[in-house]
Amino acid sequence: MRRNHSTTPRTPRVLGSLLLLAAAGGFALGAAPEARAAAPTPLGRVVPAPASVTPGGTPYRVTRATGIRVDDSAEVRRIGGYLAGVLRPSTGYPLPVTDRGTGGIRLHLADGDFGAEGYRLRSGAGGVTLTARTPAGLFHGVQTLRQLLPAAVERKTVQRGPWSIAGGTVQDRPRYAYRGAMLDVSRHFFTVAQVKRYIDQLALYKVNELHLHLSDDQGWRIAIDSWPRLASYGGSTQVGGGPGGHYTKADYREIVRYASSRYLEVVPEIDMPGHTNAALAAYAKLNCDGTAPPLYTGTQVGFSSLCVSKAVTYDFVTDVVRELAALTPGRYLHIGGDEAHSTAHGDYVAFMDRVQPVVARYGKTVIGWHQLTGAHPARGALAQYWGQDGTGAAEKAQVVAAARNGTGLILSPADRLYLDMKYTRGTGPGTDWAGLVEVERAYDWNPGAYLAGLPASAVRGVEAPLWTETLKKSADIEYMAFPRLAGAAELGWSPAATHDWNAYKVRLAAQGPRWDALGVHYYRSPQVPWPAR
Repeated sequence: MRRNHSTTPRTPRVLGSLLLLAAAGGFALGAAPEARAAAPTPLGRVVPAPASVTPGGTPYRVTRATGIRVDDSAEVRRIGGYLAGVLRPSTGYPLPVTDRGTGGIRLHLADGDFGAEGYRLRSGAGGVTLTARTPAGLFHGVQTLRQLLPAAVERKTVQRGPWSIAGGTVQDRPRYAYRGAMLDVSRHFFTVAQVKRYIDQLALYKVNELHLHLSDDQGWRIAIDSWPRLASYGGSTQVGGGPGGHYTKADYREIVRYASSRYLEVVPEIDMPGHTNAALAAYAKLNCDGTAPPLYTGTQVGFSSLCVSKAVTYDFVTDVVRELAALTPGRYLHIGGDEAHSTAHGDYVAFMDRVQPVVARYGKTVIGWHQLTGAHPARGALAQYWGQDGTGAAEKAQVVAAARNGTGLILSPADRLYLDMKYTRGTGPGTDWAGLVEVERAYDWNPGAYLAGLPASAVRGVEAPLWTETLKKSADIEYMAFPRLAGAAELGWSPAATHDWNAYKVRLAAQGPRWDALGVHYYRSPQVPWPAR
């Protein structure tokens, strides 16, 4: 017979036992027992995978008494403030940032075998200590710390804890120095606020380069004082005929500042000699026949070219490079160079031979799409490879030969890392000219062995480009970037020995609740064992 527990009286002995448990802290009446709280996230269940994980010891629990202890340094204090800004809304705790006291969460700079961006995280009952040689390393360690806390820590309202961090040690440093993501703001324009949102998402996965595609046939997006119609007219539309837009110099400086606060370097791109219709429409004298074409709002490529034989072309290039370099504290300036189908090969080579020294004159290192290797890459230049598995042998050999002669490579194979490729035929937005790229395909390849005959030392890193012909809002960006961006970040950061799809997809699945908490609109790929919502 089924007993009606709601009317069965408690014996004094049972009630006494409950009171003893409550007094001992076993559970609070009316609350879930502590014993039932979820176990802390294992130290290795983060993305990108750390270089080394040694679990063990008692977890550390963040409480109302926890402080964030920092070195007496403005930069370390700022990182401590950033961490407090992440944790305070969801925990409801004050989390003071101080250079005094003991215990809590400590951020500390020290000499050691950390490299330029590595860190060590040690967690135990008495606290968590993040140690690095540089502020960038501390900041990357903070991203790991975030992922070791429950996903609800990302929410902007007070959530129920507990907030525990597993005990043990993480030793970590990146595989590659260049770990990038590109955002095309030319096909569709995105505001400063939208770019900042993407920067925050990139920072969580230790991406350190933000490549902004600032010019193309459909729009010129950066103000140039010496050529004002580039932005005011050339930036006045976008794909489909919308209003377009451009960044003032103050806007661009704010993007650079914000990216720097998240330890991302901005890499501006002015694509040339092709992909230049917006500039040609703005200034008739840049055209060989002196006639300006109409503004373009379609999606075709390869039809436009600067006039290589005109002296004014190089006045234009010099002015643009000079003004953009002055706005950009980072090391690089990207000169494009892809799909210049309307430029004769000899003219292309001559153009690149004249433009690369201009970039050097203003203190920047050239990056170009891999077609640059068909010209004469400058000493120290980087070529960004966007070919596919099916790219012709001659083109691949040209890239490999340039790498053997000292040109560094950034790998962005279109059928792996182009984030605008559709996942499946049934998903959208996006395109499929490089194929359908599901999550496993985007992740499961080795940058160090991707091109046959390429010296592994020539690979400087990876970058995940996001072209925006079909993307109009932040939700579109997020849907195409996530979850594949996390895999690109892991390819750039994690040791090759950690690379394993079956292990990765479990760690990736754990990011789903975090993205939910952050309000990220992502694709729930059936290849990933996402937890139920």
